[in-house]
Amino acid sequence: MTVSITTTGRKSGKPRRIEIWAHALDGRLIIASSPGKRSWFANLIANPHFMYHARGVEHRGVPAVARPVTNQDERRAILATLKESSQYWEKHIDLIEDWVQRSCLVEVTLTMPPG
Repeated sequence: MTVSITTTGRKSGKPRRIEIWAHALDGRLIIASSPGKRSWFANLIANPHFMYHARGVEHRGVPAVARPVTNQDERRAILATLKESSQYWEKHIDLIEDWVQRSCLVEVTLTMPPG
């Protein structure tokens, strides 16, 4: 599913909003991207708190926390599931070990405010 996230710029401290794909996998919410450096990922490493904007409720975001997925076995399992889950990922994750080593991968926890 396509969503937007608003991170805090690691250098500027300003809000940075991008559109990205999120995946519901086995009761977990995952954001993944192809191998390479990504500003959104660097921002979440510096400050894991961000706003998650689901499609259809673009004006309001839900507070969230990102947990970078660093364990190689966990990364491999998530990426294998993504590869099996859609034709897009099947086509793009050709060398899964490259993705395990270099892709941006976070688990998202939505944190609803009290009340």
